[in-house]
Amino acid sequence: MPWRSVIISSPAKLKRDHHSLAIEQEQTACVPFEDIAVIVLNHREITITHPVLSACGEYGISLFATSDTHHPSGVFLPFLTHSRATRWMRLQLNFARPVAKQTWARIVRQKISNQAICLRLVGGDGADQLESYSRRVRSGDVGNLEGQAAAFYFVQLFGKGFHREQARFINAALNYGYAVLRGAIARGLVAHGLLPSIGLFHASEQNAFNLADDVIEPFRPIVDLFVSRHITSDIDELRSEDKVQLVGLLNVDVGMPRGKMSVLSAIEQTIVSLARVYDGGSETFIELPVLLGLEQHYLEY
Repeated sequence: MPWRSVIISSPAKLKRDHHSLAIEQEQTACVPFEDIAVIVLNHREITITHPVLSACGEYGISLFATSDTHHPSGVFLPFLTHSRATRWMRLQLNFARPVAKQTWARIVRQKISNQAICLRLVGGDGADQLESYSRRVRSGDVGNLEGQAAAFYFVQLFGKGFHREQARFINAALNYGYAVLRGAIARGLVAHGLLPSIGLFHASEQNAFNLADDVIEPFRPIVDLFVSRHITSDIDELRSEDKVQLVGLLNVDVGMPRGKMSVLSAIEQTIVSLARVYDGGSETFIELPVLLGLEQHYLEY
């Protein structure tokens, strides 16, 4: 279905009007809750009523709050809306490690393959080397080829001397886009009864989104591609239109085994396929996205 991302960047009051979100500003706009996947609150003078929060839980909507730097700082997620959440929790806790390691290897291979596609799309060098990394990934990625590939890839994409730990504006833009993806994935996991805190590979006791951080990996190059094309290091801060476009990446097309679909739909399909792996399937059941570009998904009527 064509979900919407609602971004509010000026003073507003959010209220529930029956089955719709009412956004009260100089004029009031209403958006049906059933059409919304993500709401981003991007201004300090936004007030929100309890019925809106309740509706977000009821309709499975991710609600992001941003900090003074306008980067996502928190996310409100539905609370275990799936009718068989306890069963899925047991499946996650008792998941066979060999299958978990093989599933993680498939995720890493696709991430590196998408990084190679990203380099080709921007006309950069090094795609062949990344494909070589991808082919050499083994169960559990014991050789940490994901890390080796990332170190090589970001330098090719953003220039010599670049690394992800630097306090640079490009990293801030990447982090904004990744945070939006992460929240959308966490929303999908919860909607299907999976606990985001129990990961395949990531296992930090202080991370409530370990599984989301596993699933996000092959989706990250979508953000990388946008930032490499549209964000330059001489910009002081993200503009409103940059933030809108970063959230809008949820609606760009990616390739999936069942055909071309939006990132939001692909996230849904990946999580459904992951649930089948947890429910006794092999790692080959998982369906992962292929980077195509930045074309927005559209529906024909």
